[in-house]
Amino acid sequence: MKIISGGQTGVDRAALDVALDLKLPCGGACPAGRLAEDGPIPQRYPLVELEQSDYRVRTRRNVKDAHGTLIVHRGNLTGGSLLTRQICERLKRPHLCIDLAQTSPEEGAVEIAEFVEGHFIAILNVAGPRASTWRGAAEATARLLRLWLKSRDHS
Repeated sequence: MKIISGGQTGVDRAALDVALDLKLPCGGACPAGRLAEDGPIPQRYPLVELEQSDYRVRTRRNVKDAHGTLIVHRGNLTGGSLLTRQICERLKRPHLCIDLAQTSPEEGAVEIAEFVEGHFIAILNVAGPRASTWRGAAEATARLLRLWLKSRDHS
């Protein structure tokens, strides 16, 4: 399993942190200048820097490069999370939206397992809100992904 994301704060960065911590392959594309809301994305994240600084280009690239996309969010999809879903639909790419306002992390982990298994996903793009628009996004995403990956190890 390889986990990719765009490296933005919040959901993206949490996915990369979990992968790095568990020594899973990870990566993804990021905008020119390693652009993120907190400044340049740290070099410890193994991301491919694109020529364009447009977040939409990065989002499309990560959707295309993955076998499926997981969008972790809280409440209605907005901004880049909504765009990610729209790109998945346009490109007819498998995607799963988990609203942690409606779904427990335990239930979400089961949904991810079924999604990954059902679509034969070896490269999972993880997307969702940045830290400034969802306080606690990183912690919630990390917990969800760890529960899913732990269940994977025991199946």
